[in-house]
Amino acid sequence: MTPTDASLEALSKLRQLNPDTGWYVVTLLVIVLYIYGVEIKKARETKNWSTVFAGLTLLGLDLINEIWNGLVFAFTNYSAFWTTPGASAYIILIGWNIEIFFMFSIGGIVFAKFLPEDKNQKIFGLPNRWAMAIGFTIFSVFVECLLNMGDYLIWEYPWWNLSFGGIWLILLIGYFHFFVGAFYVYDLPERKDKIKVVGIIYGIGIVLLCIFGPLLGPLGIF
Repeated sequence: MTPTDASLEALSKLRQLNPDTGWYVVTLLVIVLYIYGVEIKKARETKNWSTVFAGLTLLGLDLINEIWNGLVFAFTNYSAFWTTPGASAYIILIGWNIEIFFMFSIGGIVFAKFLPEDKNQKIFGLPNRWAMAIGFTIFSVFVECLLNMGDYLIWEYPWWNLSFGGIWLILLIGYFHFFVGAFYVYDLPERKDKIKVVGIIYGIGIVLLCIFGPLLGPLGIF
């Protein structure tokens, strides 16, 4: 199959710092480091590392998502499920840019800040963890739809678009499990268990990169 225009544009910009907008990446990096610095300092004082691990969990799950999305293009030579060809300081993968990376790196921390202390509290009759995961998923997909309508995020497949069926797939595969994973790790009672789960998540990502690195090399992963 012939790659889509969006795929070709994204591939042509992979791992090339945008000379017009690249400098703001430094500011984003400092902001992310500051947020993690504050949370790590607080965790050292309180011995509660739940928020930090929630942030790492969401980012790790997004990494896995971005790898299989890149593999979709590698195997079809047509398009990934989502493509990010537009204005970006740095495109990491065909559907993953530096702005998305920084967003997901702190997204889990933001989510954790909204979680009630009482796990048994109900929201609209639902356990609050699940209610918050559903709410954050809906909001995230709403933002993604706006990005799609603005041609910042390109969808090519009929089962991954603004149709009723497509939206449900984006809700479930695109975001919901991110927030479920974040609150699951957040609520684990022991820090060693949090480390274990986060380690497994990133281990899967690293193994996938090692296995499919040669295949995905032309896409700019390495």
